[in-house]
Amino acid sequence: MTKDLLPNKRRYFGTDGIRGHVGTWPINAEFILKLGWAVGRVLARQGGGKVLIGKDTRISGYMFESVLEAGLSAAGVDIHLLGPMPTPAIAYLTRTLRAQAGIVISASHNPYVDNGIKFFSSLGTKLPDEIELAIEEQLEQTMTTVDSAELGKAVRVADAPGRYIEFCKSTVSSDVNLNGLKIVVDCANGAAYHIAPNVFRELGADVIEVASEPNGLNINLNCGAAHPKILQHYVLQEKADLGVALDGDGDRVIMVDHTGQILDGDELLYIIAKHRQEIGMLKGGVVGTVMSNMGLEHTLATLNIPFTRVPVGDRHIMLELKKLNWFMGGEPSGHIICHDAITTGDGIITALQVLSAQRYYGCSLSKLKSGLKKYPQVILNIAVNHSSDVIGKPNIQALVQQVEKELGKNGRVLLRHSGTEPLIRVMVEGIDANRVTEFANKLVDAVKAEII
Repeated sequence: MTKDLLPNKRRYFGTDGIRGHVGTWPINAEFILKLGWAVGRVLARQGGGKVLIGKDTRISGYMFESVLEAGLSAAGVDIHLLGPMPTPAIAYLTRTLRAQAGIVISASHNPYVDNGIKFFSSLGTKLPDEIELAIEEQLEQTMTTVDSAELGKAVRVADAPGRYIEFCKSTVSSDVNLNGLKIVVDCANGAAYHIAPNVFRELGADVIEVASEPNGLNINLNCGAAHPKILQHYVLQEKADLGVALDGDGDRVIMVDHTGQILDGDELLYIIAKHRQEIGMLKGGVVGTVMSNMGLEHTLATLNIPFTRVPVGDRHIMLELKKLNWFMGGEPSGHIICHDAITTGDGIITALQVLSAQRYYGCSLSKLKSGLKKYPQVILNIAVNHSSDVIGKPNIQALVQQVEKELGKNGRVLLRHSGTEPLIRVMVEGIDANRVTEFANKLVDAVKAEII
């Protein structure tokens, strides 16, 4: 795979909404105020209705919640404020509370100095492209305010956490319980801090909480799915059966077995798919991305489970799931969609699906993942401060082709721009770990030379 997946060419919206450094355009109060207004104007033309706003725990969420509320109100739209809630919870509540849209204030796994805005439709799915484009067009217009009698009103939804806890528990069979399991739950000091531990506790587990005391500045700080070392440490120290690490907005998960070994999204997908196939609940196959390990594809093939790849991003995964009428897809990062349960990636629900498999087979996570033989894979990131097409330069493409030729049919190369951070990602995969590392470093050096 040599084709570069270039960044979205729209002015504001990226792979997952609008994201950036707080205080730097467009992630500043002035722009987000107008964004709220633009969203409200576009939704009003489609018939109107209430909009939900939820957020993670980063300190800038207070500011952006207020200005979004003001912008929507100025456009004549009513607002229901959810407070700190996981991204998938907002998707779920948007659908069940019959809202016209849901807005999430979060930068997911990024540090607190970043923030972002992403949206859900009334169906709990990402906004269609035409709606995002309509919002961008509206942003170019002069902001106005409706007549005072038509201003939107705002209310707080006090029972949102309880609603979502009950929903999460409902996604596993009523005969599944976690009695006797000691689980370490790392909440990344993020949006799931008051939800995830309670879900596992109410299902019977002995829960040890980690990173569940957010202060606005410590979200994702050396914790959570992007930094699993703290989870590994506590699983071993507490002699726990397993660990669960969410990211700041709760839409992705990484797990750790009792030996301290990490299970990434590929391994979690494998466990869930195998279990569902065995109990007759796997519909179709599995959707992965260009980052999914070749070992997952090959192992699923031995189980006669179809597998297909799409570009990185849950939007692409969802589109493919709908197209094929399948239920399961995800990324190595731990962003996994169980489409028969929820319309977006959900770290808590993914963990529950894995635990359901663990209880079914009656063995450790270490044993469960052992059937998946992953290929050595190296992913390196290169910081960039511009969007020029370095990847497309002839000498870079020539080097990619040379490396792919040397790797042969059991290896591959991918160079792509991140859709959420100013990075170029270099991925090399193959049979020989040493050669994979050597090739990855060679490609990184070549790209860096072009950037300079």
